[in-house]
Amino acid sequence: MKNSIIYIIAAATLGLAACQHEKSGTMETKQVCISDSLAKMVKIDTAKTTQMKDELSLSGEVSFDENKVVKVFPFTSGQVLDVKVSLGDKVSRGQVLAVIRSADVAGNYTDLTSTRADLAISKRQLEQAEYLYKNGISSERDYTEAKENYNKALASNSKVRDQIAINGGGNTNSSGTLVIKAPGDGYIVEKNIAAGNFIRPDNNNSLFTISDMKDVWIWANVFESDIAKVKLGYDAKITTLAYPDKAFTGKVDQVGSVLDPDSKVMKVRIALSNPGMLLKPEMFTNVIITNKEANSSVSIPASSVIFDSSKNFVVVYNSKCDLQVREVNVIKTVDDITYIAAGLKPGDKVISKSQLLLYNALTED
Repeated sequence: MKNSIIYIIAAATLGLAACQHEKSGTMETKQVCISDSLAKMVKIDTAKTTQMKDELSLSGEVSFDENKVVKVFPFTSGQVLDVKVSLGDKVSRGQVLAVIRSADVAGNYTDLTSTRADLAISKRQLEQAEYLYKNGISSERDYTEAKENYNKALASNSKVRDQIAINGGGNTNSSGTLVIKAPGDGYIVEKNIAAGNFIRPDNNNSLFTISDMKDVWIWANVFESDIAKVKLGYDAKITTLAYPDKAFTGKVDQVGSVLDPDSKVMKVRIALSNPGMLLKPEMFTNVIITNKEANSSVSIPASSVIFDSSKNFVVVYNSKCDLQVREVNVIKTVDDITYIAAGLKPGDKVISKSQLLLYNALTED
């Protein structure tokens, strides 16, 4: 009695007319019809043969695009007096990043003063030698020697001025202070100095790295068993803990050739744009690599599959009053598409919306 009441309520709700029993696959079902009002609630999709996609889930982290950064190197050795910016700060072209006191810079200005004096003296001597030579008082040799001395003094002065220009130019002064300024706009993504540090003459490390962060890299970890599943050009979907409902898309643009000796993973790089600067360096990410396999299979929308009693079923649509519940053998589901090994053939129509209501009506005792 209770089952009959349930069936009557379900049928009234759906606008279905129950008639007689029939067998479909391994399931006994009733014959039901889809009313005009219910037809507006259901969606019908057609099974078709497509290439199968495969998904590989990886862990990764965000890094700045090293091809689109500006590295600021020290012009000279010295002691860091002050650092004006911190890691992650946004900077503009010409903004002061740090102040360094350098004995080399101070020495260059001392040399500049000395060479200027030598140049002034040699210039006066040249003028005197030229006057005496033109008036027949001195020899041409004296005049030539004075000219050579002037040229040497001029070369020495030019050399010191070039050294000052290389070591910061207008950002230095005679007290030996060097001001480091940002060469462009962007964000400080690396910072390798602090106030009080000494910069050695043989230091090859950059002081700062500046990136505009418009493009980033994702370095993902691939275990040895999955190496064959990742190739150049494969699509990648990236999600983060910070933005769990937002997916970023990119492509694999570099595949490592060696495994990390400690973690035994291979690194792959995914390049993608970073609108809104949402992705930050060192941020943890989940990466899903998708590729199309050579094999093909019958595919249907994943929403049309009903899991019941440890089996998968679909509601097959033949006509408004010819619906069948059919068991299907699912291979896998990727990107809301389910691939079927058995139970459907290309061209079969399945209900992919409100199918659970129909399934209950068809299979209810």
